[in-house]
Amino acid sequence: MPEETDKPTIKPVAKRYYDYVSVGKRTKQVAYFVEQHDKTAMFEQLIKNSDKKQIVVMVKSKRNADALSKYLKEKDISATVIHGNHRVEQIEEAGKAFNAGEINILITTDMILKSLNLTNIQQILSYDLPLKAEEYFVRLSYVDEIGESISFVTLDEEKVLETIEFMMKLEMPQEELEGFTPTPAPQGKRLGQRFKDQKKKPRHSKKRVKKESKKEEL
Repeated sequence: MPEETDKPTIKPVAKRYYDYVSVGKRTKQVAYFVEQHDKTAMFEQLIKNSDKKQIVVMVKSKRNADALSKYLKEKDISATVIHGNHRVEQIEEAGKAFNAGEINILITTDMILKSLNLTNIQQILSYDLPLKAEEYFVRLSYVDEIGESISFVTLDEEKVLETIEFMMKLEMPQEELEGFTPTPAPQGKRLGQRFKDQKKKPRHSKKRVKKESKKEEL
């Protein structure tokens, strides 16, 4: 009789889930709270802290994209901006250049991001949180498990952040950006301190959770 040989054990491939909770839990995320007027300076500091990573910067409007691009140009930081005012050929060329590593900072909007087949994104930066929380998870899918999601959050965007956190049943870690010094807020009190005061209590109230739960049941 032929000798029995040990057959290799084949491990079953773990099923991947792409719901809000699953994607949120397996993707590295961080939030930086900032005044609106400090966003450009914070982004500049973030670039200085990074080792020339492949970064896609998400903004909510063409105006914001152009304003950020202009600021970076004044600071001699190379970045490419693409949005609805650009020709299809320009958008496609920018996407190919990013994938080839010829450019490492790409500024765009949610609408354009969905039309691009971008690869090797190391960081996706929500310079502006999306108007609809669902759009955040589209952004997150581009760095699912392989990259990092960074969000700049102003007081006006806090409600969107709360909705995102509720949807993924996870509170986004809050950090302070090394080397960044915020300018005084108009009220004379810095945003960072206001959020530190709020940090003593969870960003999700029981009332809100109950209300959202009822919506899901309907």
